[in-house]
Amino acid sequence: MLTFRRAFVAAVFVLTIFYLTNTRSSPPIADTPPPATFPQAQPQPPSALDASRQASTTAIPSDQKGSLDRSSSQDQKTMQQDMSRMSLYDKLAYQFPYDVESKFPAYIWQTWKYTPAQGEFAFREQEATWTEQHPGFIHEVITDQVAVNLLRLLYASVPEVLEAYEALPLPVLKADFFRYLILLARGGIYSDIDTYAIRSALEWIPESVPRTAVGLVIGIEADPDRPDWKDWYSRRIQFCQWTIQSKPGHPVLREVVARITDQTLRRKRAGSLRDVVDKNVIEFTGPALWTDIVFEYFNDDRYFDMTHSTGPIDYKNFTGMDIAKRVGDVIVLPITSFSPGVQQMGAKDYDDPMAFVKHDFEGTWKPESERHIGS
Repeated sequence: MLTFRRAFVAAVFVLTIFYLTNTRSSPPIADTPPPATFPQAQPQPPSALDASRQASTTAIPSDQKGSLDRSSSQDQKTMQQDMSRMSLYDKLAYQFPYDVESKFPAYIWQTWKYTPAQGEFAFREQEATWTEQHPGFIHEVITDQVAVNLLRLLYASVPEVLEAYEALPLPVLKADFFRYLILLARGGIYSDIDTYAIRSALEWIPESVPRTAVGLVIGIEADPDRPDWKDWYSRRIQFCQWTIQSKPGHPVLREVVARITDQTLRRKRAGSLRDVVDKNVIEFTGPALWTDIVFEYFNDDRYFDMTHSTGPIDYKNFTGMDIAKRVGDVIVLPITSFSPGVQQMGAKDYDDPMAFVKHDFEGTWKPESERHIGS
């Protein structure tokens, strides 16, 4: 006779056999599905920066683009356990990677002894034009003490840069160095405090050029087409550095920072920093150094395809220009853009459509020899 106890035991036995049979024949729910297979990647069409370097010196607008090696921004950033054996240039490249396809940061950086909140601040009219022309931008006027603390934060992993900054003996040297340092680390616009914004930076790059193909915007300070130009200027074409726009990590800024740091620390150890005077500034941290490194970049086969080049890029490619030119990922603006109203060297007046900023030299720590000299 089938009792209740025997029926219960039989039911448990049947359920146990059923459970074991199904769990062995079916995969667990948590198992990872097999990896999907994808077709092999096909070569992509050339980007906006993959044409010949020489073609990039044509006047804008142009459908021919310069060639820039963007491999450093495309590769995955690997962890570095020890940077002690890296060169300063490589340390800066690691800490501040460059991505030409990123957006220009909406920062405006200026430096002065006082902030606009202090009564001693004497450049309210100039400072206000930047805010008016750039609604939505973060606009900072950095004092000397704030600059020191900000750089300590940004460059804590590259202490030699901080050592060099603090060792510079003249305010003008630190002011020059700061502009390169802040743009390398954060990008945006740097402009001297005595500079008016005539037009928004959104208008500086020609509409025909995609913003994802440009990482640096510079202007011409001097184009002295006269036999005695060496008596007044350090270079035949001189790029200004009182106004610069860039994306973080640009190789030109990286090289400038590395060059100034190395030179400063060598002079510090040699005990010759105290010998630097105003007349040396232009070559040490000023527009002469800036101009030289920009031209070096234009002719550097690490970044440009030199295969189709017909010769070096030098002052001849920029003298007398009155519209913007593009070289690789750099936009070079004519003298009217950042130096309007000087009434020489082909510069047009402040109401010209290509006039973007007006620089007065009133709040600039620069010797008279660096200012525009009348004919």
